[in-house]
Amino acid sequence: MPNIEVRIRMLALAVASAFAWSAPAPAAPYGRLPLAFEENRGQTDPAVRFLARTPAGSVFLTPDAAVLALGRRRDPAHAVVRLRLVGAQPAAAITGQEAQPGKAHYLLGRDPARWHTDVPTFARVEYAGVYPGIDLVYHGDQGTLEYDVVVAPGADPAAVALDFEGVDRLEVDPQGDLLVHTAAGTLRQPRPAVYEETDGVRRPLDGRYVLRAPCRIGFEVAGRDPSRRLVIDPLLIYSDHLGGSGLDEGFGVAVDGTGAAYVAGDTTSTDFPASTATTFKGVFDAFVAKISPDSHTLVWATYLGGKNDDEAFNVAVDSLGSAYVTGMTASTDFPVTSGAAKTSKKGGFDVFVTKLAPDGASLAYSTFAGGRDDDIGLAIALDTNKNAYVTGYTSSSDYPKTTGVVQTMFGGGADDAFVTK
Repeated sequence: MPNIEVRIRMLALAVASAFAWSAPAPAAPYGRLPLAFEENRGQTDPAVRFLARTPAGSVFLTPDAAVLALGRRRDPAHAVVRLRLVGAQPAAAITGQEAQPGKAHYLLGRDPARWHTDVPTFARVEYAGVYPGIDLVYHGDQGTLEYDVVVAPGADPAAVALDFEGVDRLEVDPQGDLLVHTAAGTLRQPRPAVYEETDGVRRPLDGRYVLRAPCRIGFEVAGRDPSRRLVIDPLLIYSDHLGGSGLDEGFGVAVDGTGAAYVAGDTTSTDFPASTATTFKGVFDAFVAKISPDSHTLVWATYLGGKNDDEAFNVAVDSLGSAYVTGMTASTDFPVTSGAAKTSKKGGFDVFVTKLAPDGASLAYSTFAGGRDDDIGLAIALDTNKNAYVTGYTSSSDYPKTTGVVQTMFGGGADDAFVTK
């Protein structure tokens, strides 16, 4: 696997929330990963039916809008853009299509009853009958969002209208591309691909965006045969204009015997935006993700943490596919298991050591480690008996020690290294 480091660094960014970055050539498989639309099972605002997380931002699909929360980590320049269907049917059936093998898990807080596990993901989301005879289908990959307008024979594509809320202005350039100017940068929608379809055969047509109001667009299609099915396929490109650093960081990578990669890091995202403006709350959750050996499939992704900052810095994997993670947490409600070596947080930051089940949906064990000051876990390794060895640094003079070790006293200065089995 000559490109594993480059590919996995890219893939790490695919996992967590509100996530732009431009892929170098060796990382091309990452760009082909489809957007994974999670069905909302309580992990976000109840108004949301499906959500997707990308390197540039989060996409929330509600009954009448697609909401894009865009921006960079710790960057005041961010934007929330709503693509709202004007005059659409409020009772349109919304369903996930093309179920994906990957599952999302949220192991947040100490009450397992509040966790969300085995959340299904889909490659496409269909809104059936948003206008008479017209369906809308969302799909895309890690840098783009597509929304196909599917017009049945006899239906009128002029019925479709989209308001862009939370933007500075819209502009159609000389090439026919729609430029969406926002506080986080300019989003580009290339001139839409338009075609008629009969028995699987496509006939390209000339179509274009029409500005119907300062922040509203529609579509015009020339030469259409009303007896044929029509597809209008706009493509919203956002990662090329927003970015570099993204809103998520992958710090640790491990590879199991099959070649599957396990990525650990931290993520921050906005809550579902209740208005067209939102702010980041400055809270990080740790994440762990498993990615298939061919790098094309997100097998599972787990969010791990409590109500304050949680960051994962390293991950190891055993022969059964269990992931062992370490990092730091400021959350008193970080999920720990009964019988843990340390069940309560003592310092500002404590080390955490967590073993996840092979499917990422539950904890085999989870514990704090540390003293009354800050303690940070930076690396983890396993022996043949699956014992975990953790190292990092501590500013706690009361960091727990055992008898007969090399050094039992804090050495002074700001921090000491530690090693814990």
